[in-house]
Amino acid sequence: MREQSRWNPLIQAVSLRHLMDRLLEDSFAGPGDRGDSGRTLRPPLDVYTTDEDIVVIMPLPGVKPEDVDVTIEGDIVTIRGEIKPDVENVDYLVQERLSGPFRRVLTLNVPVQPEKAGASFQDGLLTLTLPKADALRPRSIKVQASK
Repeated sequence: MREQSRWNPLIQAVSLRHLMDRLLEDSFAGPGDRGDSGRTLRPPLDVYTTDEDIVVIMPLPGVKPEDVDVTIEGDIVTIRGEIKPDVENVDYLVQERLSGPFRRVLTLNVPVQPEKAGASFQDGLLTLTLPKADALRPRSIKVQASK
């Protein structure tokens, strides 16, 4: 029997917003947003939340950490860089691995503490840890008996 999950309208809204952002980015990207090949890559990513943090994981195989730029401005995170080809100035018979500039822009809709944010790069995975603002963290309230 399949386990039922609880409906979360926030997740549905974020998914719809992500799809709309992607549609608009793909439709209206200007010439300044594109590389020499006429396209900007959109590497896949995962975003999840814990009580304390928002975590972003993006696979970037073959990319050096110094070739990745991450900026946080308000609730907008921008990840950009370039995936360089292994071999240049050759005629490929088959080229399935993409190369070129990449850019992802995430609107978190959750206040974070950019000064405490961290980024690590291991085994081709970029992991961003963005601490939530203190006001959003869950707090325990001790219940006391009334007199």
